[in-house]
Amino acid sequence: MKKHLIVIGAAIALSACGVNKQNENNVVAVTEAAPEVIEEVFLEPEVELPTERPIYQETETILTDLVHTRLEVNFDWAQSRMNGIAKITAKPHFYASDKLILDAKGMIINAVSMGSAPLKYIYEDDILTINLGKEYTRDDEYTVTIDYVARPEERTTGGSSAISSDKGLYFINPTGEDPDKMPQIWTQGETEASSVWFPTIDAPNSKTTQEIFITVDEKYKTLSNGKLISSKKAGKGQRVDHWKQELPHAPYLFMMGIGEFKVVKDTYTRPDGSVMEVNYYVEPEWEQYARDIFGDTPDMIEFFSELTGVNYPWDKYHQIVVRDYVSGAMENTGAVIFGDFAYKNKRELLDDNDNSTIAHELFHHWFGDLVTCESWSNLPLNESFANYSQYLWDEHRYGLDQADYYADEEADGYYQSAQVQGYHDLIWFDFDDKEEMFDGHSYNKGGRILHMLRNYLGDEAFFAGMNNYLEKNKFKPAEFHQLRLAFEEVSGEDLNWFFNQWFLGSAHPILSFDQVVDDGMSQLNITVEQKQNLELSPIYKIPMEIAVFDSKGKHIHKVVVDELTEEISLSFEGELKGYIYDYQQAILAKKREKKPREIYIHQYYNGERYLARRDGLKNGAKGTAPESQQLILDALKDPFWGIRIDAIGLAKRLKDEKLAEGIAILKDLAINDPESSVRGAALAKLGKLMDSDEIEPLYVTAISDDQSYSVISSALSSLGKDNPEKAIALAEPLENEKSSKMMTGISQLYSGYAGPEKYTFFENTMNRNTLQGYDKLGVIGAYTGYVARQDYEIHEKALEMYKSLYEGGGMYTQMFMPQFVGHIKKSCDNNIDDLEKELLGYEENNDAAYASQTRKEIAKWEALKAKYGTFEVELLEKKEATEH
Repeated sequence: MKKHLIVIGAAIALSACGVNKQNENNVVAVTEAAPEVIEEVFLEPEVELPTERPIYQETETILTDLVHTRLEVNFDWAQSRMNGIAKITAKPHFYASDKLILDAKGMIINAVSMGSAPLKYIYEDDILTINLGKEYTRDDEYTVTIDYVARPEERTTGGSSAISSDKGLYFINPTGEDPDKMPQIWTQGETEASSVWFPTIDAPNSKTTQEIFITVDEKYKTLSNGKLISSKKAGKGQRVDHWKQELPHAPYLFMMGIGEFKVVKDTYTRPDGSVMEVNYYVEPEWEQYARDIFGDTPDMIEFFSELTGVNYPWDKYHQIVVRDYVSGAMENTGAVIFGDFAYKNKRELLDDNDNSTIAHELFHHWFGDLVTCESWSNLPLNESFANYSQYLWDEHRYGLDQADYYADEEADGYYQSAQVQGYHDLIWFDFDDKEEMFDGHSYNKGGRILHMLRNYLGDEAFFAGMNNYLEKNKFKPAEFHQLRLAFEEVSGEDLNWFFNQWFLGSAHPILSFDQVVDDGMSQLNITVEQKQNLELSPIYKIPMEIAVFDSKGKHIHKVVVDELTEEISLSFEGELKGYIYDYQQAILAKKREKKPREIYIHQYYNGERYLARRDGLKNGAKGTAPESQQLILDALKDPFWGIRIDAIGLAKRLKDEKLAEGIAILKDLAINDPESSVRGAALAKLGKLMDSDEIEPLYVTAISDDQSYSVISSALSSLGKDNPEKAIALAEPLENEKSSKMMTGISQLYSGYAGPEKYTFFENTMNRNTLQGYDKLGVIGAYTGYVARQDYEIHEKALEMYKSLYEGGGMYTQMFMPQFVGHIKKSCDNNIDDLEKELLGYEENNDAAYASQTRKEIAKWEALKAKYGTFEVELLEKKEATEH
């Protein structure tokens, strides 16, 4: 699953396991620094001893093996219910048993039988326990039939910041009340919500083949796992679609999608010449853009098949976009689901595509679907590989610089989320709730750890190890030790040191580099200190490359840092021109370096990785020396767009004739750069470096001629600061563009400068179906800023709008609504304060008429403030109830 993470929540306290690690690290430190005090430490420990065993979230015990799951379903759209018949073929795993225990959440169980004979059962606390009537051995298969009704809207649901609901089965606008939203049904199984819509053993270490017969009105398209075996008319304008998945997979990967979708067909040709369907399910208005959005999928399938050495193992690969989805996207086997953020027209795709998410979900079909984490504690076996696939695809398709650019964003995502939510082991056995596993550790950190492993082993061994892991564990659950053993078997090396510190350790290294150059001895003497908190983290063993540049050229030195303070001496010949620590920029660590400016400048011109060149630029550009000024100008012309953006941010440091030269380059970038992000950044920077009358024609040209919505938005924003009336006039013809990004840009402009006449724009924009994904949250934020600037009538209107947005909004809209409402309540307060100051003046001047009118105005605002306050309290109470 790919989540678009929003960091929320409090930090997680260290568990008893963390305390044990703390003790071990303190003993190591004492042993090295002062061995004579060891006896005192052990005789009189100054730590609080645990009084109970720590939490351990063990893997689900397998009592029964699912063999095959056959479902027959039809729907009561008006009541948001599903009628189902489940035929489950199973057998005892090892020990003989006379019971079948299934998860079945919030259902009505009408009957349970085996053949024509009814079976006794107990159904309580969402667990269905079936008495099989006799004892079966592990060699005996049996089939039970369960007649049931799924009622997703009638059960208490939960969720998390990553997967916002565990409703399992979703009826979206089922009665068609919203004319702008296509009625549809879809499912979301991860983590354990598939058992809301069919009885099963809802655990990741359970696997079964599957088939489903879906009865729908003939106007609807259906999608599920496996192949579409048949589609037959059923009378009364209905049809039965039969989908069959012949290879076993986990129940959380079962999927249904139903609606009046258009199916855009594509194909992938396997190495044996056979053709596999690769179709895209979209709403009718997006049919023309489906190939633009998903068209790289066949190339990705080929690339990942070759990279892993395992041909795509499933029988099809379809992708569907749905409304009101509860997360980013989900890797249901052969039937991937995306939220509506994926809808983008050709112009929007100029600015941004979702290939990283498409790659992420596709790679799960090897890591997650083919080989599945045996427990949620082992979730990084699924998510870290899917996260790393984004790097692999970027590297293959767009080059190493772009892969490193987004990898740095992934690392920052881990640092930021961990700072808020707390640090924990990557393989996390002591979580409180399985949903906590879906965080910046399992995704971002896990992906960066795999990159370090690849960098250490080398490409050939790393990808051979991946292949070994997949081949040995395919169609089975696995734990992280099996991953380690697969890499050990290929490399021949004991890798416990790597897996212990990165998979079973918390946080990350903090490395401080310092150096002294001994010209007389021709030595570069380096000191590396590990500064991380040893209560959280181990003393790391860190292999790295250090590049030294001298009169003879570049020399790569492989070193290992495995002490708190490491002294490294490297020789050089002739002139020492430069040095780069962590030459491959692969280590997940906060690094503190202090180098002379000339060394940083050399690093920019001679570094091979984006991060080294970026750091060389940022540090080498400090000061006004000629070489620093030239560095910025050269970086503005760098081949990689990310460096050009970095250099644009530094252009304010240019002086005199270098500034004039820089402005000329920026003008060219603003008009001609192939990357829209560079054009937009250049326009914004020019607004700060040029007079408004000089830059305004560039803004106008960009707004009228550029095809990129992000560039137009940047130009509107910059023009709005100097000439808001003109910016608003130029924005008005764009108000009906079918673009979520364009509406966001216009909203931000109007938020700061427009008057009450633009209220209708906000109303229409938020009520239409144009806004996709998190853009709606951004527009609500802009609307809130806009309302706060307006008069009483707009404030009053807005209250009903906020209520409507809350009722019809998704999880994140509801999560942040108390903040939006609280901001408007504060705006009411500010207006009351201003009126009270006016009232004081009128009273001092004995102006009774104006004073009376002002008191009435104050009373109106206070009454409105009270209404907002009441609504805010309701929202906070609902939020608290949801969280608990």
